[in-house]
Amino acid sequence: MIRTSRHGAVALVELARLEKKNALTGDMYAGLADAISGAERDAEVRAILLRGTEDCFCSGNDVADFLSRPPLREGSPSSRFFDAMLDATKPIVAAVGGPAIGIGTTMLLHCDIVYAASDARFQLPFVPLGIVPEFGSTYLLPLIAGYKQAAELLLLGQPFDAAKAREAGIVTAVVEKKDLMQKAEHAALALSALAPQSVRLTKQLLRKRHRDVLDEAIAEEIRIFGERLASPEAKEAMSAFLEKRKPDFSRF
Repeated sequence: MIRTSRHGAVALVELARLEKKNALTGDMYAGLADAISGAERDAEVRAILLRGTEDCFCSGNDVADFLSRPPLREGSPSSRFFDAMLDATKPIVAAVGGPAIGIGTTMLLHCDIVYAASDARFQLPFVPLGIVPEFGSTYLLPLIAGYKQAAELLLLGQPFDAAKAREAGIVTAVVEKKDLMQKAEHAALALSALAPQSVRLTKQLLRKRHRDVLDEAIAEEIRIFGERLASPEAKEAMSAFLEKRKPDFSRF
C-alpha cells in the first residue's frame, strides 16, 4: 500500500505495508509510479519526501508476487516506477529506518538526499538469489562508491549497516532513529522554500551527463535479469528462499 499526501509544498509518499515489511508488489510499484508522477505534475509541489516508518523502509520485492508477474518488462509497474524516478525534476528526499533490501536500497541511488537511522540495515542480495542487480545500480554504485566497494556490496550481497551505506555514498547522513523523520522533513521543507527553477535546473545539471549511460545500463540489466530468472540457479535460489533453507549451487 502506498499513501500520499501533501504538506505545504512537500508531497509525502509513504510505503505502508508494514505487515509484510513494506515488501513491494506490482500494485505498490504502480502506486509509487503514480505518486512520483503526480507530484511532478502538481504545480504546488516543490519537493518529494519518500519514507516508510522509523522501523521499516522496504524489505525488497514480495517474492511470491514477483514470481507470479512478468518482471521488469516495458510498461510493467516496476518499469513505470523506474521511469518516474529517472524523470523526476523535483528533489526527492528519503528517510530510511529498519530494512532497505534490494530495490529498497537501489531506489535510494536515485534520490537526491537520503537520511538513514543509525540502526538501518541494507542489502543488495541479487547474486545470492541467482539474478543480477537492477535499477542502474551496476552503473551508479561504482560511480559513487568506487569499483572495489561496489563489487563487495553487489557481488557478495551481504547485509551492511548505515555507516557502511554512508561510506559508500548511498546515504547522505546517519542520524539517531528518533530524529530521522524530522530531519528528512526539515530537508524537504527547506528545498521547497528555495527558488524552484534554480533547484530543478541544478538537479538537472547534476544528473544529465549520466542519463544516457544510465538508461543503457538499466536496459541491459533488465534484459539479463529476465534471462537469469529462468535459469536453474535462480530457480534454486528462489525455492530456497521460500522454503527458508540455504541454496545449493554445487551442481551448477
